[in-house]
Amino acid sequence: MKLICEVFKSPRKDEMYLYVDKMEGLKRVPEQLQEIFGTPQAVMTMVVTEEKKLARADAADIMKAIRENGFYLQMPPAKEEYMLDLYKTPTEGKY
Repeated sequence: MKLICEVFKSPRKDEMYLYVDKMEGLKRVPEQLQEIFGTPQAVMTMVVTEEKKLARADAADIMKAIRENGFYLQMPPAKEEYMLDLYKTPTEGKY
């Protein structure tokens, strides 16, 4: 089985993507999610099969979520702990 997906990125949250069935578009995406996501910006259209290798999502999970809910929301990756520590480190030198 294959599915033609349209992928949108969020203008509000870096690395947040919304996958939908190209034929349905955004019809089944809840209004509340659309408000949080912001105005979707089309990134690409692609054919997804269960065997397709994707960087940060499982193709079978995407297809299942779109069939059941009408969309798949890919959240930004979690920040690694050491990267969070960089924000806590003082940047001013004290002498």
